[in-house]
Amino acid sequence: METHQKATISALLLIAFATSCIDSSSAQTFCNMSGQELMACKPSVTPPNPPKPSAECCSGLKHADMQCLCSYKNSNLLSSFGIDPNLAMKLPQMCKFPHPVPC
Repeated sequence: METHQKATISALLLIAFATSCIDSSSAQTFCNMSGQELMACKPSVTPPNPPKPSAECCSGLKHADMQCLCSYKNSNLLSSFGIDPNLAMKLPQMCKFPHPVPC
């Protein structure tokens, strides 16, 4: 379970970074996810009434470079971007990923 949580937190950190640094309409990518894919995940990790992750969010997480995302797992930026780490930990499960990604 700890590995699953680390992977999820890493994904949220990516979303936080994208929110602040990547224009969702740009062609830039971060950890193999486009700005648009990152922004698609943000509502699902933002309280108070987060929706289920979109197909675009799950698709982006599926092909993301998880080792790259894992490199951000110890950052303290999540709360400053309004992201709830508990919601982030649920993303892979909500996207129905068969196996947690090791960090």
